[in-house]
Amino acid sequence: MQRTRPPFRADEVGSLLRPPRLKEARARLEKGEIAPEELRKIEDMEIEKVVHRQASTGLKLATDGEFRRSWWHFDFLARLTGCELFHPDTGIQFAGAQTRHDAIRVIGKLDFPADHPMLDHFRFLKRQAEIAHVTPKMTIPSPAVLHFRGGRKLISKDVYPDLDAFFEDLAKTYRKAVKAFYDAGCRYLQFDDTVWAYLCSQEELQKSRERGDHPDGVQEIYARIINYAIAERPADMVITTHVCRGNFRSTWISSGGYEPVAETLLAGTNYDGYFLEYDSDRAGGFEPLRFLPPGNKVVVVGVITSKFGQLEKKDDIKRRLEEAAKFAPLEQLALSPQCGFASTEEGNILSEEEQWAKLRLAVEVANEVWGR
Repeated sequence: MQRTRPPFRADEVGSLLRPPRLKEARARLEKGEIAPEELRKIEDMEIEKVVHRQASTGLKLATDGEFRRSWWHFDFLARLTGCELFHPDTGIQFAGAQTRHDAIRVIGKLDFPADHPMLDHFRFLKRQAEIAHVTPKMTIPSPAVLHFRGGRKLISKDVYPDLDAFFEDLAKTYRKAVKAFYDAGCRYLQFDDTVWAYLCSQEELQKSRERGDHPDGVQEIYARIINYAIAERPADMVITTHVCRGNFRSTWISSGGYEPVAETLLAGTNYDGYFLEYDSDRAGGFEPLRFLPPGNKVVVVGVITSKFGQLEKKDDIKRRLEEAAKFAPLEQLALSPQCGFASTEEGNILSEEEQWAKLRLAVEVANEVWGR
């Protein structure tokens, strides 16, 4: 049976490849050749087109492709009260690639400002989605993302001598954000999160310890923050999460199956749905899905890769869904690509047509597995 409530049987994570016209406009803005208002007009036009393209592909939802962002997370976090973007000596190290030298640090008390620009970004998306008769989906980084990679070193000790106070303010900030998006009309919100995957990687856990942090107890802390943040959402608002092992120009950061975090994540956080990466051996097997509680929660199985253009075979996808259904009921499963197609504005190494073929494939397989 198909779903009328998100997450849908065929869904998507969020980001889409930036169109050439948009990339060109951003480059011209950096050179001072156009004004920010001109870039905004081009973003509006490209978002309008991409919303309708998603609808025509058969999806029941649409994102804005994250077309107004440079990063999947920094653009949101940098505009929180108390946070700032800065440029360290190195970027984030992926497998064989390093990102631009950007990072976020906490320099003041955290809060969610009423004029956060992504509220207006969502309002524009909502107007386009209503015309296209699809559900608008908004994506923001999870609160855990603000803490894990930078850790104690990037949180001002003058402002937060005690991390308990930081975690408390972080939870309150995100509760305020959830309400603000709801008031703007958002009924489908997603917290994107690399941290739960890092907690499955012994290498990433060791890096955390080397940064001077203590990762062993953070699962429970993150679960409490998330649950507090989403606790007051109204019944007609769906909040999901997406867990990723890194996505930058088709490369990755971490490896390791979900077993170390599955019980806390699936049974201990109160999300409505979980987009889980499952396109490679680095994500392990489906056994951790046994911790999904019976009921209305949904795991969106990401067995279609967004990293490369080669199209998966329908029979292979159906076989993997059958494997997943050994550990969680098929009625509590859905299908999507494993990640977005452009977590940063650089995008993954595939063409736009290959991207749309992947999304069409998800829709077609979902219709065949769960019915039209």
